Amino acid sequence: MLTIKIWIFILILVLVILAAFAGGFFTARAIISKYMEKNPPINEKMIRVMFQQMGRTPSEKQIRQIMNQMKQAK
Repeated sequence: MLTIKIWIFILILVLVILAAFAGGFFTARAIISKYMEKNPPINEKMIRVMFQQMGRTPSEKQIRQIMNQMKQAK
């Protein structure tokens, strides 16, 4: 029969939990980095393109207003 001391079991359990936490952290960071590369946050150039697709030429003031509204909405 396999016998193990309680303190060894607790030490192994804590090490496994720490390893899982570290692995999850780095995996999540890699996934988020890939997502941000594929879907970057909106910028001023994208706003200009959207206005042009609607047939409008935006002023710099309008673009700044929209960017400020988006920052406040976060």
